[in-house]
Amino acid sequence: MRPAKIGDVAKVQSGFAFKSTTFKTSGIRLLRNTNILPKRVYWDDAAFLDEAEYQRYPDYQIKDGDVLISLDRPIINSGFKVARVTKDDLPALLVQRVGRFVIDPLKVLPEYLYAFVQSNSFIGKVTGHDQSLGVPHISPTQVEAVELPLPSITRQEQMVASINAQLVEAELASIGIKAQLHELQALSGAIYRQAYASILPIATPHKLPEPPTGWRWRKLSHVARLESGHTPSRLRPDWWGGDISWLSLTEIRALDGRWVEETQLRTNREGIANSAARVLPRGTVCLSRTASVGFVAIMGKPMATSQDFANWVCGECLDPDFLMHALIRSRASLREMAMGATHKTIYMPALESFHICAPDIYEQRRIAKDLKSQLAEIETLRVALTQCAQDISALPQRILASAFEI
Repeated sequence: MRPAKIGDVAKVQSGFAFKSTTFKTSGIRLLRNTNILPKRVYWDDAAFLDEAEYQRYPDYQIKDGDVLISLDRPIINSGFKVARVTKDDLPALLVQRVGRFVIDPLKVLPEYLYAFVQSNSFIGKVTGHDQSLGVPHISPTQVEAVELPLPSITRQEQMVASINAQLVEAELASIGIKAQLHELQALSGAIYRQAYASILPIATPHKLPEPPTGWRWRKLSHVARLESGHTPSRLRPDWWGGDISWLSLTEIRALDGRWVEETQLRTNREGIANSAARVLPRGTVCLSRTASVGFVAIMGKPMATSQDFANWVCGECLDPDFLMHALIRSRASLREMAMGATHKTIYMPALESFHICAPDIYEQRRIAKDLKSQLAEIETLRVALTQCAQDISALPQRILASAFEI
């Protein structure tokens, strides 16, 4: 398969620099750089010119089947902005920073060139040029200088058919994996509903449903001591990096639903002594109450938290795992309690009003144990499916790489 420069088979025509002062709110759409997404044209934020202006620029009127390329610098493995025009995109005018391939049909098929410019083989060659200051761009000349494999038109047709068939299979596999992940999430919800007898076990006084047989509602602060946290001064580096783990919002998403043995940040005795932070005992249940509202973890050893957490030290009649999972089961309704325009927060009066519905301590422990076992099985499946999804997401570039090896 002989190589050729793109410029030997297709020229890249850049769009026109229309003045934004001439833009209208309706009329003929302007195809700008922001309208090009990987493999599709996106029109939700379109700008317009009137019909008379459209007729003045016949050289920049896009056509059905045109192959378009963003002239912003592409990034390997992040999806390159290249698309094909369909009849639904017409009429429209080509704007600066978007390129259109003017193709010699006797040398290259549009479908073949379209597949090639989506490949990392092409992207890697384009990104080999020095970046300019500001927003990094590429020029039509840089695109035209890239070499591509150039078999006969008949062979190109065969390759395009094979590539498209493989990409369809990869897309179907991706859809299948996503469906399985969605089913796992639904299964997790069903397990929680069954464990908590189809009620939300954490609620405020005006939303307490009838308790299941053998369960009863209690004020959470009557069965667990509510504590807040605090942050030792960041201006005192000598108060940080000690031997006291300090839980913060930066890691709570990753720790959700777990016992925490270590934290990324640590303070020391001086930091605790000179702040309102408190070292809380093992088994304390920590709920993020601001910004990342609703994530929950349990202290696996004595540690402190930032003020972004509500912390419950469970009494003898409340199991920490049961409380953690009760908070997770009620997460959606808890997030509705959060207030604030910028950072949503559940404030202390709301936290102090929390009630919990629970059976006796022995039944709580049984429920928590069963949940742990069932959720562990789901997590194992989720990790395996997530890895499959990552592998499948890499397939399109592998298919293109195989096709366009020179």
